[in-house]
Amino acid sequence: MECETERTADVGYSRRGEAIQVLFASAAIVTESNQDLLLSLIPFSLLYLGEQICHTRGMSTATATKIFADRIGRIEVSATMAITAAALKLKSEGVNLADFGAGEPHFSTPRHIKDAAIDAIEKNFTRYTNVAGIPEIRKAIVDRHTADFGSAYTPEECVFTTGGKLALFNAIQVLVDHGDEVILPVPYWVSFKDIIQYAGGVVVPVETNEAENFRLTAKMIEAAITPKTKAIILNTPSNPSGAVVSPEDLEAIVRLAHQRDIFVLLDECYVYLNFTGNIVSGGSFKDCKEHVVVLGSLSKTYAMTGWRAGFALGPKAIIAAMSKLQSQSTSNTASMVQRASIAAVSGSQECVAEMRADYIKLRDRVLEGFKTIPGLTCTVPEGAFYVYPNVRNFLGKGGATSATDLAAKLLSEAHVVVVPGEAFGTKEHIRLSYAVSHDVVDEGVKRMREYFASLG
Repeated sequence: MECETERTADVGYSRRGEAIQVLFASAAIVTESNQDLLLSLIPFSLLYLGEQICHTRGMSTATATKIFADRIGRIEVSATMAITAAALKLKSEGVNLADFGAGEPHFSTPRHIKDAAIDAIEKNFTRYTNVAGIPEIRKAIVDRHTADFGSAYTPEECVFTTGGKLALFNAIQVLVDHGDEVILPVPYWVSFKDIIQYAGGVVVPVETNEAENFRLTAKMIEAAITPKTKAIILNTPSNPSGAVVSPEDLEAIVRLAHQRDIFVLLDECYVYLNFTGNIVSGGSFKDCKEHVVVLGSLSKTYAMTGWRAGFALGPKAIIAAMSKLQSQSTSNTASMVQRASIAAVSGSQECVAEMRADYIKLRDRVLEGFKTIPGLTCTVPEGAFYVYPNVRNFLGKGGATSATDLAAKLLSEAHVVVVPGEAFGTKEHIRLSYAVSHDVVDEGVKRMREYFASLG
């Protein structure tokens, strides 16, 4: 059994806090090389975390294992968080990095959103609110979704959450039981698999075809359905590939799920960063809404990653269950964040269009740069702000036998931060976030070109 989240002991500090400290302390312990550092972090099992905690207390590994619940052994530390930890360590040492690791907008939060938060604080809007969010933010979310996608949700069918990840986590927790199957297209965002497994669910991967731009079809989903299928996760545009499910296939998948009594969990974190010109939400098929849960985030759309603002739209019973779970965990999202979020979704959307236009320029800049690197191939992303190049031609060279090895080499030798494809369910890719400045794109591609050329 691998180790898991700790139970709090009355010893003056929480084991949870200690486990987090151990994760980052381990990055400082491994000093022989940056490669060793990265490999120690990705993948990084929680059994190892438990072992480290035990060593600091003089416990045996067997004793440590008894501390943790089984469910924590089903998950691993987020690979992107581990990459971020390694990159932060190098930055603290003065290393200049071309950082394509974290999926975080390089823009600042728009002024009108920040002003709304400041105004809320100045007016002492700093107390607890309704667990599901104040009525104004839920109405604002619903109104925005209705205006943009023609959906028909009510404020009672909306819960505001502390980030989009919490919306996903809560939805999985209230819908997926032990043994339930959840269909998950590959490549997938790093946390999907672990959140499903944490709930006791069984991940059913659906492979997509790189030659077809990783595009998911309804036929692929239908072939994976069994009597145990409880839910389907759709992330479009996709993190990490940038693939977009066509409007026709999106509707076909939603209707198929509705007919089979299966829930569709729609991760729409990047829905406004769709470059095809045909932005569609699976929540707009009103006659199927009883089987659809829309999971949204303001992080990427409005450059609000640190604000932790997300939401879910769905059937009243599911939203009520998610709110009940939230009442026993995070409770409400910070009150001033809710006010800022109202300004975001209700105010001018020009900032969204401007950011989207720049992401398209950045995507094209990266792809043009990749053309100068012999042996590197890459699909053309249709949305989000990631590229997912295939690096098979470089594996087996320079001591790198896997994408994880290669990511470590790029970090330690070229000072370029990428995330290995293993974190997303594939073995021959690396992910780069191009939500960076144009200068960083140019410098990062240059470093990659020089490094790959050095491999011969």
